[in-house]
Amino acid sequence: QVQLVESGGGLVQAGGSLRLSCAASGSTSSKSSITTMAWYRQAPGKQRERVAIISSGGSTSYADSVKGRFAISRDNAKSTVYLTMNNLKPEDTAVYYCNSVTARSGVVNSYWGRGTQVTVSS
Repeated sequence: QVQLVESGGGLVQAGGSLRLSCAASGSTSSKSSITTMAWYRQAPGKQRERVAIISSGGSTSYADSVKGRFAISRDNAKSTVYLTMNNLKPEDTAVYYCNSVTARSGVVNSYWGRGTQVTVSS
């Protein structure tokens, strides 16, 4: 079992920046089995979409809408993933969720945090 807790959301003006953090907790064996970590977001009335993902080796991928503005990174020693968001736009307003996938002994599990609200005012 892995528990994820997001932090860093808030209200920011358009053009501003925020840094989200997501810390994973659980047993040492559970945390060591984490493979990918990702950030998703869900705006009111819209489906949840993946914003960025990072592998255990550091490979990253981004949604087209955030390329060049957002950066995902992770600290494996702290079992923490970050999302640095620059040049924020009102359309970035959403609840941002952290996701991690674990793989151990052929069993794959996906875990979600409770989310953190990001509001960008125009």
